[in-house]
Amino acid sequence: MPRLARLDIPGILQHVMVRGIEKREIFIDDRDRTAFVDRLSRLLLKTGTDCLAWSLLSNHVHLLLRPTKLKLADMMRRLLTGYAVVFNLRHHRSGHLFQNRYKSIVCDEDTYLLELVRYIHLNPLRAGLVSSMRQLDAYQWSGHSVILGHSKLLGQVSDEILAMFGAQKGRARKLYRAFVADGIALGRRDELVGGGLKRLLKLSAMNGFETYDERILGSGGFVEGIWHESEPPHTDEPLLAPPIHEIIERVATVFGVESSSLCHGSKQTRISKARSLICFIALKRFGYRGVDISKILGISRSAVILAAERESTLSTTIKAAFDLFPEMYDKAAVAKSETEGS
Repeated sequence: MPRLARLDIPGILQHVMVRGIEKREIFIDDRDRTAFVDRLSRLLLKTGTDCLAWSLLSNHVHLLLRPTKLKLADMMRRLLTGYAVVFNLRHHRSGHLFQNRYKSIVCDEDTYLLELVRYIHLNPLRAGLVSSMRQLDAYQWSGHSVILGHSKLLGQVSDEILAMFGAQKGRARKLYRAFVADGIALGRRDELVGGGLKRLLKLSAMNGFETYDERILGSGGFVEGIWHESEPPHTDEPLLAPPIHEIIERVATVFGVESSSLCHGSKQTRISKARSLICFIALKRFGYRGVDISKILGISRSAVILAAERESTLSTTIKAAFDLFPEMYDKAAVAKSETEGS
């Protein structure tokens, strides 16, 4: 069976796994590890890629990355090719160092970010490279020690993770560490390595599956939203898209709210509903990129995709979008969607 193309979308969280060919070691000593980490740090900064978590083991690597400017493939190609050349020269070897291409899984950030951070940072403990949380805290080849302030990696956005545990950094670090320690009892987390909800439902012995894709970790709605994001734009009857700020202004007027209130991540019901309609119109109807919408609205790329996908199933949303932007639809299509939704 031919392998599926990667889903490489800037602004989306991706769990990346790199393994040595034939399960061989890709790090012989700390000099190798230093060379890899230094190269990783330089490329994170140069390519505008956020690193949320990482860990080096003897024969594989885990990275949790969010490319913000370039596609992930651009950075990974430079990282792996450059490191392989240096490794081969240093250890007097030739040929491939890594097994096939790296594996990357697109992840629903709002649901899985912290779970993935914990999963990746516990890898050295699960692999037996350290034997306790105390040793893991000091393990310098993992982003866990960076978040705790024991080491540094330029390009790792550790403050973003700590902010989820509190505003005061010292207390946030204690709560983060406790969160990671609680994960030890959970053992292997096979449901965190992709496949939509299919793998999770299978493990839970539940009946029925949502839409799934082995390249995606998220609900059926998130999977469908990612599929939409990765589709090439339709060019048969292109629409002249209004500026996104105009979309926001029109929606704000209908909902009777200030347009500025829609751009700060408020969870008030009216604000959330208006923001979801903006996501639907901008993403699904005018083809704006999710990353651009997320920056303006102050929410994650995952939240944009899920909101747009959820709203696309509601006939009330179709009507509201038509009323705001009648040039997007013909009336027959709207009537049909109303009939199907009733």
